[in-house]
Amino acid sequence: MSQENLDELLNLAVQCAKEAGKLIVSAINKEKKIQTKTSSTDLVTETDKACEELIVTKIKDLYPDHDIIGEESTVLNSKVHLTSRPTWIIDPIDGTTNFVHGFPYVAVCIGFSIKQKVKLGVVYNPILNRLYYAKEGGGAFLNSQRIEASQCTDLTKSLLISEWGSNRKPERLKKVQENFNNFLTCPCHGIRSTGSAALNMCLIAEGRADGNYEFGIHVWDYAASSIIVEEANGVVLDVTSGSVDLLARRVVAAGTKKIALEICANLVEIQDERD
Repeated sequence: MSQENLDELLNLAVQCAKEAGKLIVSAINKEKKIQTKTSSTDLVTETDKACEELIVTKIKDLYPDHDIIGEESTVLNSKVHLTSRPTWIIDPIDGTTNFVHGFPYVAVCIGFSIKQKVKLGVVYNPILNRLYYAKEGGGAFLNSQRIEASQCTDLTKSLLISEWGSNRKPERLKKVQENFNNFLTCPCHGIRSTGSAALNMCLIAEGRADGNYEFGIHVWDYAASSIIVEEANGVVLDVTSGSVDLLARRVVAAGTKKIALEICANLVEIQDERD
């Protein structure tokens, strides 16, 4: 695909993210109709659905032959089908629990892939007005300013990011806690949790933190942000240290390969059903 075509698609993704962002801003401080999905801590609101509908409609109007993977539509069908065809990967609100509580770490995430490789990504936090975006070979940007990942290579001097996740089964939580303990006793400088997997990875891309690991996330949570990290000269790996698998529901991101590999080496692996 030519750079001109990628630019056109990136502009569309930015436009869609900004329009969906307006819906989020108008609704964040209002009473919300909340439903649960896979568990009592896995939430969805009418705004999630409205944002996804807006984005899908705009894309289909211009590219009716493109495939779309959206969080809210995929839940109904349960399985993801990511093919080699041009595919948009959408999370209308990453950080729905934050949105429900008015906590300002929420993001519209729009990625685009061909042959199962992400070619561009947009992650937009409309509450804080932070627009991250990247395309293959074009660098990564925050509000039009070029961003670069951290060059930290010492895990004991690093700031990490991870999440507890919405799956609170005791046997899983035990492994989550074990991973936190492994890094806190390393010791790294600290571990932060924002409640948004996409924004966590964008913090890696802009050098605000040095490493991030996630288990249990979905392709729509990190497709867009993965290319933003890579185009910021960061590293995105599977937790086994190999190439990232978009449907494996796990990822490690870091500013340097050394930090990424050390994170992988210290992780207790958590198994989740593939997307």
